[in-house]
Amino acid sequence: MARDLQNHLLFETATEVANRVGGIYSVLKSKAPITVAQYKDNYHLIGPLNKATYQNEVDQMDWEAPDSFPDEIKPIQSTLRSMRSRGVNFIYGRWLIEGSPRLILFDLDSVRGFLNEWKGDLWYLVGIPSPENDFETNDAILLGYTVAWFLGELTAEDTTHAIIAHFHEWLAGVALPLCRKRRIDVVTIFTTHATLLGRYLCAAGDVDFYNNLENFDVDHEAGKRGIYHRYCVERAAAHTADVFTTVSQITAFEAEHLLKRKPDGILPNGLNVIKFQAVHEFQNLHALKKEKINEFVRGHFHGCFDFDLDNTVYFFIAGRYEYKNKGADMFIESLARLNYRLKVAGSKKTVIAFIIMPAKNNSFTVEALKGQAVVKALETTVDEVTNSIGKRIFDHAMRFPNNGTTSEIPVDIHELLKPSDNVLLKKRVLGLRRPAGELPAIVTHNMVDDANDPILNQIRHVQLFNGSSDRVKVIFHPEFLNANNPILGLDYDEFVRGCHLGVFPSYYEPWGYTPAECTVMGVPSITTNLSGFGAYMEDLIETNQAKDYGIYIVDRRFKAPDESVEQLVDYMEEFVKKTRRQRINQRNRTERLSDLLDWKRMGLEYVKARQLALRRAYPDQFKQLVGEELNDTNMDTLAGGKKLKIARPLSVPGSPRETRQASAIYMTPGDLGTLQEANTADDYFNLSIGSHDGDDEQGPYADEN
Repeated sequence: MARDLQNHLLFETATEVANRVGGIYSVLKSKAPITVAQYKDNYHLIGPLNKATYQNEVDQMDWEAPDSFPDEIKPIQSTLRSMRSRGVNFIYGRWLIEGSPRLILFDLDSVRGFLNEWKGDLWYLVGIPSPENDFETNDAILLGYTVAWFLGELTAEDTTHAIIAHFHEWLAGVALPLCRKRRIDVVTIFTTHATLLGRYLCAAGDVDFYNNLENFDVDHEAGKRGIYHRYCVERAAAHTADVFTTVSQITAFEAEHLLKRKPDGILPNGLNVIKFQAVHEFQNLHALKKEKINEFVRGHFHGCFDFDLDNTVYFFIAGRYEYKNKGADMFIESLARLNYRLKVAGSKKTVIAFIIMPAKNNSFTVEALKGQAVVKALETTVDEVTNSIGKRIFDHAMRFPNNGTTSEIPVDIHELLKPSDNVLLKKRVLGLRRPAGELPAIVTHNMVDDANDPILNQIRHVQLFNGSSDRVKVIFHPEFLNANNPILGLDYDEFVRGCHLGVFPSYYEPWGYTPAECTVMGVPSITTNLSGFGAYMEDLIETNQAKDYGIYIVDRRFKAPDESVEQLVDYMEEFVKKTRRQRINQRNRTERLSDLLDWKRMGLEYVKARQLALRRAYPDQFKQLVGEELNDTNMDTLAGGKKLKIARPLSVPGSPRETRQASAIYMTPGDLGTLQEANTADDYFNLSIGSHDGDDEQGPYADEN
C-alpha cells in the first residue's frame, strides 16, 4: 500500500529537545510555532529525558488515555504501549513553549541494560567503534537505538502515512545508519550544526582552517584528538540520510571536505520576530534598558566616574567561552588599538566593552557588590533629601505672606538643606571614594583560575586597566545574565537592547545567533564572513551597503589576521564617531532587516528539505502527484511547473514581491521592500496546487483567509 506523501508525519530528534544546553535548543524552540502551524498533531519532537529539568519544560499528558491521540496518529500510541511493555520508560506530553508541540522524551537509563549489546551491534552492522568510558557516546548510542526501535515499530503499525525523521547533530545521528541498514520505511534528513572535527581544529587556533580544508587527513586528525568514534557516527549519519543539510554555506563547505559529502541544501536558523505596533517602541526600549546599564556602570566605576554617560557607547561580545572560535582574542586586541586611536585623536567619547562569557568562578567580588551598594545608598539618600526639600518648599509657599514669610519661594539654602541632610549627603559621597591608586576592576567575579584565564591574561597583556586616560574600558562578566543578577539585573535580551553595538568577530561560527538576535532588536552588530549569519547577510546586501544597515562584516577568510584586526578597529572607530542621531537612524535600518530572519521565511528551507527527501524516497509516487519529473540533485533544483500542496497553509504577512524574470534590482539603504524582493522567499519552491481557473496560486505559507 502506497504511503500518503501529502499528509505525512514528522519527527525531529535532538538531544536538546526540552533540554537547554546550546544553540539547537533555541533553533527547535523558536521554529516550533511555524512547524506546529503546518503539521498540527502530525509533528513530534524526540529526545533524551533530563530528569533534573524536564518538570519545568514539559506539560505531561496521560498518553494511555483514549482521547490523548487523534485517530490519525493512534499508531504512535500503540507503538509507545508496545515499548513500555518491554521496559522502555519515557515522558509524553507537550513542550511548554509557543506552539506547544508534542514530544517524547526517552529515559535512557531504562534501556542502559542493552548498551553492550547495542555497541556490539553498531560495530558489526556499520563498523563504528565505541570506547568503554565515553559517556556522551554511550548516551548517543542508547538514544539512536531507542529512536530506531520506535520508528521501526511505528512503520509497522502505521502503513498509511509517509514518515519523515529529521535528526540534528551527531549526538542524535546513530539512528540514521540503523534505519538504512534495517530498511525501515522512513524518510530521513540529517542536519549538522557544526562538524565535530571542525570545532576541534579551530579551537586549537594554530591552523589556517578554511584555506586548508582539502588538505586535512580527517581520520588522522580525528584519531589524534581522541574523537575518531564520534567522527565515524557523524560521517555515517551524513552518508546514510536521504537528505544531508547544514546551517550555512561556510559549514557546507567545511562538511563537504571533512565529512566527504556535499550537503543537499542549507537550513539557516531563524527567530520569532516580534513586530511592535508602534514602530518607535524598540527605540524606547533601548533607552529604558540603557538606563539600567547606566546604573550598573555608575556603581562599577564609582570613585573614578570621570566620563559623561551621554557621550558613552556600550559594546559587547557574548556566547560560549571559546576564546579563539568566538573571536574574544580579536575583540580584546582591537579594543586596545581602538583605545590608542581615540586617545591620540583626543576623543571625548568613552567606549565601555562588556565580555559576557561564562567561566568557572566563585561568585561576585566584594568590590562589585560594594560598588552597587554605595551608589544605591547615595541614590536613596538623595531621594529622601529631595522629598524633604519638596515638603519644605511647599510649607514655605503655603505660609506666604504670613508668619513673617517675605518671599514666595525660599531664598536661603539653609532653609531647604538642613545640617543633618548635609552630613548624610557628605557621608554618602565620601563612601564613593576608592583607596589611592585603585582602579575599577576588569572582572566582576572571583575567578577559579584567575592567573590562567585567557581573557584576563590578554586584557592584562594589552593593559586595558580602566585607567582615567583610557577611552576604552573593559568589564568581563563571566556568567550569563539574568534579571536576578544583584549587580546587573537584566535578562540577556534586555541587556542587548540597552547596548549600542554587538561585536562578534568569530573564526568558527556555523551560524551565529548573537548577531541575528541583535538585528531583530534593532542593534547594529559586527560579524565575519566565516560565520553563517555574516555570509547570509553578505549574500543579501551589497557589501558597500551592509554598514548602512548596521551589519559590519569583517573579512577573516581572505585577509591576514593583522589586517582583519585593523578592519575591525576601523569599523568600531567609525561607529564611535557617529552622532546620536546617526545611531538612531542606523538602528531603524537594522530593525528593518528583521523580517529576513523570521522563521516564516527561514522555515521555507525546511519545507524544501522535506520535499526533496520525499522525492528521493518515493520517486514514482512523487512524480505521479506532481505530474512531472523533477530534478532531485539538491534542494534548489527540485522545481517544476505544477505545484503540490504538501503542508497545511501558514499565514505570513504580505510583502512586496518580484517575479523570477525581474530585471536588476537596485537597493538603497533602508529600502527593505527592494531587499525582500531580491530574496523572494515564498517563490522558492513549488509546493501548492496550481490554479487553472484564474485564481491566484497559494503556497504553503499563503494567508489562510
